[in-house]
Amino acid sequence: MSMSAATTQSLSLKTLKPTTGTTQVSAFPSTLALPTTTAQKPISISCSAATLQTAPATSTSSDRVFNFAAGPATLPENVLLKAQSELYNWDGSGMSVMEMSHRGKEFMSIIQKAEADLRALLNIPEDYAVLFLQGGATTQFAAIPLNLCKPDDTVDYIVTGSWGDKAYKEAAKYSKPKVIWSGKAEKYTNIPAFDSLEQSPDAKYLHICANETIHGVEFKDYPNPKNPNAILVADMSSNFCSKPVDVTKFGVIYAGAQKNVGPSGVTIVIIKKDLIGNAQPITPVMLDYKIHAENNSLYNTPPCFGIYMCGLVFDDLLAQGGLVEVEKKNKKKAQILYDTIDASNGFFRCPVEKSVRSLMNVPFTLAKSELEAEFIKEAAKEKMVQLKGHRSVGGMRASIYNAMPLAGVEKLVAFMKDFQVSLEITATYCYRFLIRVIDPKTEETFSWPSIQTKIQSIALLRTMVLLGGVKSRIASSFSKANNYIWKGERYALKPCS
Repeated sequence: MSMSAATTQSLSLKTLKPTTGTTQVSAFPSTLALPTTTAQKPISISCSAATLQTAPATSTSSDRVFNFAAGPATLPENVLLKAQSELYNWDGSGMSVMEMSHRGKEFMSIIQKAEADLRALLNIPEDYAVLFLQGGATTQFAAIPLNLCKPDDTVDYIVTGSWGDKAYKEAAKYSKPKVIWSGKAEKYTNIPAFDSLEQSPDAKYLHICANETIHGVEFKDYPNPKNPNAILVADMSSNFCSKPVDVTKFGVIYAGAQKNVGPSGVTIVIIKKDLIGNAQPITPVMLDYKIHAENNSLYNTPPCFGIYMCGLVFDDLLAQGGLVEVEKKNKKKAQILYDTIDASNGFFRCPVEKSVRSLMNVPFTLAKSELEAEFIKEAAKEKMVQLKGHRSVGGMRASIYNAMPLAGVEKLVAFMKDFQVSLEITATYCYRFLIRVIDPKTEETFSWPSIQTKIQSIALLRTMVLLGGVKSRIASSFSKANNYIWKGERYALKPCS
């Protein structure tokens, strides 16, 4: 093409094929005029519309975000609205739940219904006690050995992540714990084969963390203690009530409520009744299961409003058809997200072994870690928040608990696809564009500042810097153009395939 041409020329860029359920969104301005060093008319570069998948319908409340936090986490919108409607005057009582006496008939009805609904959800037998406590699951790291064994008793721990490791370390203060398997060497990306476990024959219990919130590994089945008199203990904080569980396989199940069933401040313990009443003498009264069981979780003032909120969530889960139906929804959400990661050709990566990937917490990284902060920032602009991974591992993490609607996951995966496509399109077209305008075989002469201005105007310069890649091919093209000015700048671009 020659700048002596009297008419504006147009360079058509690649058009992506439309996909089902998408709309045409212009990836670049329809016309990009590049000024020249002469008085002749500029070239007009027309970029055809690229197909970017649009997000599905979002929450019914336009001012709410999709909150992917690991905990405290998103709550069902209908539960929040019901709590809002009852906040000022609960059930005609003339007072808020936050004002009630925990021993009054009003709150007694709330906590009793919450327990009854939880028993219905998990099919909890009558020989198990349900306790609504405080202190988080972390407090149970001490309460478990204090209530279930003596200081010299052996107890076994399977450590599949950070929380299992913390539980083991706390147990060392009150018992003789043994780590019979640890995934630390593999960066907590797997769960052991149960038949390979070397359990202690005299262990009082076998402890697992059923779902590791930070690392995203989840037990799909549960091991049996080797000692016939031992019990299985599970921290289920981050997958509690996300699927049906056979409670009778466990001696103790404990969970913080703030991930799947309520706000922070409530800890739920499900314990076989014949295990209660054997606490070590040093056990603080607030950690003694016998005290709480005898007082129906009302030994002291409980987290009343938190228990009320848990009750609303339990009621909502029952209304959905119970945990069988809830699990179906959770599997569908997780499958969509994992499929998007796996289909990205390495652009997104999940480090967890596929067979033990969590349905609740999905950690993932980008092939270029320097893009992760940009991903998180841009997602927040689209009202998708708390996607930053745990500070101990980095990357990203999407927590998709029960209350995360399918629309939230669909919006996230649409954003992920758009993020990948937009970067790849930008990199490829920028590369071709720059090589074209400095090609020594043409008669065009452009100064770098004018090119730079145009690139900045369509937000490509930042992307070029972020992308990284191969510089040599671009630099070699510039070196051939002795009469063109590169001014020493070196922006690394992804070269054309």
